[in-house]
Amino acid sequence: MQIIPNIRENDNNFRKTAISMALLVKWIILGLIIGVIVGLVGTLFSYMLTFANSFRKENSYIMLLLPVAGVIIVYLYHSFKDYHDTGTNLIIKAITENESIPLYKAPLIIISTFLTHLCGGSVGREGAALQFGGSLGYNIGKLIRLDEDDRKIMTMSGMAAAFSALFGTPITAAFFSIELSSVGAMHYAALVPGVTASLIAVHIARYFGVEGDVFVVKIVPEMTSGLVLKSGSIAIIGAFIGIIFCLSIRYARQIQDKMFKNPYFKVVAGGIIIVLLSYIFRSGDYNGAGIEMIDKAFNGLSPYEAFIIKLIFTSITLGAGYKGGEIVPALYIGATFGRLFAYCSGFPNQMAVALGMIAVFCSITNCPVASLLIAFEMFGYEGALYYIIVVALSYTISGHISLYKSQKIKYSKFTY
Repeated sequence: MQIIPNIRENDNNFRKTAISMALLVKWIILGLIIGVIVGLVGTLFSYMLTFANSFRKENSYIMLLLPVAGVIIVYLYHSFKDYHDTGTNLIIKAITENESIPLYKAPLIIISTFLTHLCGGSVGREGAALQFGGSLGYNIGKLIRLDEDDRKIMTMSGMAAAFSALFGTPITAAFFSIELSSVGAMHYAALVPGVTASLIAVHIARYFGVEGDVFVVKIVPEMTSGLVLKSGSIAIIGAFIGIIFCLSIRYARQIQDKMFKNPYFKVVAGGIIIVLLSYIFRSGDYNGAGIEMIDKAFNGLSPYEAFIIKLIFTSITLGAGYKGGEIVPALYIGATFGRLFAYCSGFPNQMAVALGMIAVFCSITNCPVASLLIAFEMFGYEGALYYIIVVALSYTISGHISLYKSQKIKYSKFTY
């Protein structure tokens, strides 16, 4: 009598296994598709930004055209009746609230970020990557008629592929995309396609000569109680700097919105301010994303006040309506703060710079796993104990303030 139930149970187990294998194959194939398409677009975008930044450095007069670039950006968005662009927040809402992502978002953010970089706006690139990657992923899912839940997975996979192609950190990209939308929870259903897409995208980018950002931490000191306290101090101060960075972008946008009801006037006024500030400081160190300044910080050459100036430049640029990312500017701010901390405390410079970058990144994104992984991929594994201290403290201290208003608080940082 027990044979029949056992046969049925085994049959059910076999069916479940077969379904799981079929789904695995499905998501590997879709991840490959996303990785190839978004990887190619990400590679093109990287070349566009490399050209834009090189041209601006060789022809500094182009910064005078930043207000004109701003007018073009506003016109482009208004041409598609997109009067209130929310950037990466829309991509997050597509994952958490079933918002749709128009396909035109991808070319708009690519063109607008290119113009902003070309003319000296102080923005990054990864925020733009999340937007065009998420847009492409969502619309590929829509094209092949996937249901709403599967489109969310496609959106996260597209984000992972774009981040990986541009930043060269595929492990971070895969986890960042599934961790970003909800604080305290991960969308593990997107892990297989996200990993697949990020690995394919980074290999395509490398094949075409796009290199990731890797910084060498040559000296990893043996951990002592004194260095633990100093690491904790970097985490705490870095978390507060991250909070200030998030709030400054938010308030800069609100202030400029109140001062200039017309978005064309607002973007022109903001552009003029950035042009004037650029000519006051003259170095060009605060325009564009600022990877070169991060290199200077690791070599102990960045100005001590650089993190404050960059914060001001980026807040005004984004608040005025120019397009781009916030992540590389945040890493810039963290790196140059770390350089100042090393000078004041005697902490080894390269380690302080790395920890400053991690602290600010973690505090603005609320993504501790991605923060730890990006530390491993960018700086190596030797400083792991330092990294985990900084990630834990900066994540907790930053509270529920984030770059992204649409980020959901799934589980509080302070209570279960």
